[in-house]
Amino acid sequence: MEDKDFALFIKKVKDFTAIDLSQYKEAQMKRRLTTLREKKGYKTFADFFDAMMKDKNLFYEFLDRMTINVSEFWRNPNRWEILEKQFVPEMLKATRRPKVWSAACSTGEEPYTLAMILAEQGKGMDIQLLATDIDEGALEKAKKGVYPDRSIRDVPASYLKKFFRQDQLTFCVTDELKRMIRFQKQNLLVDQFEEGFDLIVCRNVMIYFTEEAKHLLYHKFAKALKPGGILFVGSTEQIFSPGQYNMEPADTFFYRKK
Repeated sequence: MEDKDFALFIKKVKDFTAIDLSQYKEAQMKRRLTTLREKKGYKTFADFFDAMMKDKNLFYEFLDRMTINVSEFWRNPNRWEILEKQFVPEMLKATRRPKVWSAACSTGEEPYTLAMILAEQGKGMDIQLLATDIDEGALEKAKKGVYPDRSIRDVPASYLKKFFRQDQLTFCVTDELKRMIRFQKQNLLVDQFEEGFDLIVCRNVMIYFTEEAKHLLYHKFAKALKPGGILFVGSTEQIFSPGQYNMEPADTFFYRKK
């Protein structure tokens, strides 16, 4: 009965939101959502779904738990340093209108990190920076651009001084950075992707998907990149056999479209 209850919950969520939880690793997903359901006092997923339909805050909490909105600026700083010192200068030499996408951007730390690097190196350029996520609550936080001090611990001092202002215990990104980014809701598994990107950053998200879903997404990302464009993935998300997606390794966790 418990398996049927969860299976029906997956179907209802997909019908209502187009989010297909069956594309996520089941054991992880079921464990996280069971913890949330029990914490909220619901005995079954059927009851939990009915409550989500009546309570917008509970629905957003479900999305937060499902997508695990854990993010910070310059996550894995040594990888960002390679992007900043190698791949961004290379990209800006090749085009005056760089097109960049932060996919599954969560609460905005990643696209703002990109925006800082691009603002420093691409002065006067027409930079197109798209940031997308499935969670509207996370996107609203991203648009506000207000962060606790723990989020900014790896931001280099020069960037911190130039692109943030401190307001008591929080740090706010400047309006200049906010204007650089177009935030948009998107379901990676279902929605069509824009094309012609010079750089796509999608980090620490693929680990939650099944192998079939990953395979689909890598094909979609490759199609969205320009020839020579770079896909930057998370530090636990190495792509095995990137050639099947018409990509090749460019550095550790960086892949170039052929």
